[in-house]
Amino acid sequence: QLQLVESGGGLVQPGGSLRLSCAASGITLDYYAIAWFRQAPGKEREGVSCISSTGASTNYADSVKGRFIISRDHAKNTIYLQMNSLKPEDTAVYYCAAAYSYYCSGFVSENFGSWGQGTQVTVSS
Repeated sequence: QLQLVESGGGLVQPGGSLRLSCAASGITLDYYAIAWFRQAPGKEREGVSCISSTGASTNYADSVKGRFIISRDHAKNTIYLQMNSLKPEDTAVYYCAAAYSYYCSGFVSENFGSWGQGTQVTVSS
């Protein structure tokens, strides 16, 4: 069974950077599109970024476009989210999720069958 584990969250000042990791155990991620979602207190969960199974295609929410970069390392079975120029409104619990699919078919939670436990990102001075 696919298990996802996020890491790399923490407290960072506005304008700073963090890199989140999503590691898998048990099954190769080579056939999965992987997305990052986030949920802030009192708000609905929202899609942040997605990468296709080969890494050839990526999607970003407008709110993070130009600041976040998603990538994957097939050898390490890990997906990364490099977050730059962080803003207080980026504060949330970040989750990675896997869909057994080549493409990222939008940020529809129901399309993703496996989820990690989440990692907290706090942007504050």
